[in-house]
Amino acid sequence: MSFNSLETPFTPLKIVFPKIPESSVLPANIEALNEALKTLLVAQQAACEQAAQLAYQHAVQAIRLDAHEYIVRMLEQAVLARQRMFGASSEQLSAQSRLFDEAEALAQSSTEAQDLAPIAAEVLPAVKLARGKRAPLPAQLERVDVVHDVPESDRTCPCGTPMVEIGQDISEQLDIVPMQVRVLRHIRKRYGCPGSLHAPITADLPAQPLPKSNASADFLAMLIAVKFVDGLPLARFEHVLERHGAAVPRQTLARWVIGCSHLLQPLHNLMRDILLDGSLLYMDETVVQVLKEKGRSPTSNSYMWVQTGGPPDKPVVLYDYDPSRSAKVPVRLLEGFKGYLMTDGYAGYNEVERSQGIERLACWAHVRRRFVDAMRIQSKGKRGKADEAVALIGKLYAIERALKDASIEARYLVRQSRSVPVLAQLQAWLQKTQPLVTPKSALGTALAYMGDLWSRLTVYTQRGDLPIDNNRCENAIRPFVVGRKAWLFSDTPAGAHSSAVIYSLVQTAKANGLEPYAWLRRVMRDLPAAKTVEEVEALLPWNLRIPDLSGHIAG
Repeated sequence: MSFNSLETPFTPLKIVFPKIPESSVLPANIEALNEALKTLLVAQQAACEQAAQLAYQHAVQAIRLDAHEYIVRMLEQAVLARQRMFGASSEQLSAQSRLFDEAEALAQSSTEAQDLAPIAAEVLPAVKLARGKRAPLPAQLERVDVVHDVPESDRTCPCGTPMVEIGQDISEQLDIVPMQVRVLRHIRKRYGCPGSLHAPITADLPAQPLPKSNASADFLAMLIAVKFVDGLPLARFEHVLERHGAAVPRQTLARWVIGCSHLLQPLHNLMRDILLDGSLLYMDETVVQVLKEKGRSPTSNSYMWVQTGGPPDKPVVLYDYDPSRSAKVPVRLLEGFKGYLMTDGYAGYNEVERSQGIERLACWAHVRRRFVDAMRIQSKGKRGKADEAVALIGKLYAIERALKDASIEARYLVRQSRSVPVLAQLQAWLQKTQPLVTPKSALGTALAYMGDLWSRLTVYTQRGDLPIDNNRCENAIRPFVVGRKAWLFSDTPAGAHSSAVIYSLVQTAKANGLEPYAWLRRVMRDLPAAKTVEEVEALLPWNLRIPDLSGHIAG
């Protein structure tokens, strides 16, 4: 229907008045009945015309309103797309992160103008270097002394007396040794009876991570590190090896990665037990493309589900691959968990709340991001309603920043005295503003999103140990997203499962303060020989410390 056709005046329908058959009534009553029926139908026609005219006007208005809202919504989307592609971003979103639903790190993005005055808290004094002075090189790095001596011919004083050493000046440079590719020759001594009366004996070969391959434990640790820590695709690592004189096809490298994931699976299982034993868990999901999955198109989206949590001294990050985004996936992954679950507003998590007694928290970072989008479509230099929401949310984050190092009890008390009143102010603003805003506009959708999740957005103030947002999980997703930008997709579901296992291990190692490559070298050397659960548990990141791995960094 065109807009011009909407201007056409309403044309009432013609109503044909039926005649009552003469055979059905007495002859004396026929005329009277026909007149009565005609009067009734005329009244009905007038009522129908009036109702139809009113309905027609409402329909025209609704169509015009829908068209107006549609045009406004399309313009808003165009402005947001242009801002994200070309405009400056206070949230520092990368092009890749814009493709997937990642919340921003709010603690760094809100400004003092948006926040409350900082609350007094004990803060460690920042170490400030004198102007022009560079920071010292890390103390844990190996030092190699290169001695520079004064020539012996210059050590005679002008007075003729031989000079003596009275001190030294030391300066340091950062140096690097290029990757060295070598071949380990395992020589197993064999002993036999001089008289050949008994079978000879041969020294045992230590248990190997991949017995049927010619890759050492250290090589496999490096392979995992360059792909899953540094984000280097196997095709590029193949070229790196070629430059160092070792030709290993990328297909072989891929098989070794999958083999390593099978070896490391027991560690992944033990980490899940620790994760589910905690009382707080963060969860999110991001897309991954798998080319060769039975019954699915190569272009269809699958999902990597990320969970993080665990006790404070045993932080865990777990990745799990699943082709589906249905509610069945979090129900399966969270089986046995009891406690608080921090997520975004995705409805797929509702089932775990109903079926498993889990209490949900919603992420303020996602709420704020929607209002930031609404701000971007405002006229330049003008302050709108979205600014009011961002400013109020900024007050909540200012309180959290000031309480970063506070105790759980102190954080709870301040949240009750400072955060709860801000939330009440924000809720009153929401109730006043929402009826005045077009629902499908950027601001309208932001208001609806916040309103729908309000009960979950306020849960964090009930305790001092609950988070205000899901940034911890978003930060755990980021290394996977960065890596995916390089390798783009997984070839098979087996490869996606392997990626999930290995990403879980390296990110958990990093969360526990370990250098992933050093920890992987230790694991790849010792895990093949582990025979008991206790021996496997000894290799978990929180059971090893940096001094335990110092020898695994250098050689």
